[in-house]
Amino acid sequence: MKKTPLIRVGTRGSKLALAQAREFQKHLEMAHDFLREPNSIEIVKIKTTGDRVQDRSLSEIGGKRLFMKEIEEALLEKRIDIALHSVKDVETCLTSGTELTCILPREEINDAFLSNTETKFDELPGASIIGTSSIRRAALIKNKRPDLLIKVFRGNVDTRLAKLDRGEVDATILAVAGLKRLGLSERITQSLSLDEMPPAIGQGAIGAQCRVSPGAFEEQLREWLNTINHEDSCLRITAERAMLARLGGSCQTPIAGFACFQENSKMTLKGYVISPDGSRIHCETESGCRWDGIRLGEVVGEKLLIKAGSDLTG
Repeated sequence: MKKTPLIRVGTRGSKLALAQAREFQKHLEMAHDFLREPNSIEIVKIKTTGDRVQDRSLSEIGGKRLFMKEIEEALLEKRIDIALHSVKDVETCLTSGTELTCILPREEINDAFLSNTETKFDELPGASIIGTSSIRRAALIKNKRPDLLIKVFRGNVDTRLAKLDRGEVDATILAVAGLKRLGLSERITQSLSLDEMPPAIGQGAIGAQCRVSPGAFEEQLREWLNTINHEDSCLRITAERAMLARLGGSCQTPIAGFACFQENSKMTLKGYVISPDGSRIHCETESGCRWDGIRLGEVVGEKLLIKAGSDLTG
């Protein structure tokens, strides 16, 4: 008889989502010997609306929540115990009764330029077609290269690479973290600097969402997860998401930003709001105590609210 799993982890069914789930499982098993027993952890694949609808941009069909809705439902209905997400896809306000309990060690946060014909983003000939479904990337491309043509480019990483290889586009931009987790680092033509292409909030991070309802199992689960929570990654994510919350960020608004630690252990948060047409980039920076991420996020967010004005369309 098959052993009943101790923990059921819900995730999307893409190769990248499953690679992230296996990474999460490995961290749990390394921290807790008893979870190394066969079938102690079950990975439950859940197809989301965002996975099913591939012919329109996220901003047209309801935003990032469409990558979470069905997984959160399974969590609240206790069909799974943990909802695992790419933090960049996590809504600013979590569903009541849940929390982001654990953040794994964060991967590289940069974006990557991929092309089979050119070696640098700046060298793409005018009128080249670049594929992306991200309004952040689209706005930044319009700002830096208004001579390029942008094509809506949905699908998982393999699908996007196949479209690139078939010549449907001349180039695309993807997260370095996802390519590395899939063992596809060799496809990176150029790693873009954070100034060239500032990342999405939470990019490169994996987060575990849990129920916060009382109960012996929920309390035990949170204890297990606390042992693998990566403090530095969590502190950075807290600051970035506090900024996003203050901005009321949605999939309608091109927002970017990242937190990093300085040599003196202080944290610096840099936030951006980009006009959808790419004509304007608003940027604000604030530094402070590493434990003061929420305040840093609120300060940067408030400054950007004042500066960006009507460019905040969400």
